Amino acid sequence: MNYTELSSIEEWNDAYEKSANKPLVVFKHSTTCPVSANAYEEFTNYLNDKPREDVDYVLVKVIESRPTSLQIAEDTGVKHESPQIIYFEKKQKVWSATHWSVTKAHISAVLD
Repeated sequence: MNYTELSSIEEWNDAYEKSANKPLVVFKHSTTCPVSANAYEEFTNYLNDKPREDVDYVLVKVIESRPTSLQIAEDTGVKHESPQIIYFEKKQKVWSATHWSVTKAHISAVLD
């Protein structure tokens, strides 16, 4: 299973609206940060194994798509950090983790 990369506020708005009916996982990734590189590997390991199929997965590159990343923080009240993973159901944050807490095991424990 793959993720969709969000690069505009419009794409985020669309994904967020859809989370009213289908769970959404947002992964915020910094392409210049070694901790984020590790978290990205954990996220993709989860997706390459047996991810929950009733969930939309999206990735936001926080440097390249800064306005989108900041809009997510504003819309959801989840303080911006990177790397960061946020799980939404019905447009509400259910769970989030940052930095070294973004692991395949942690994602599996929450989603599966």
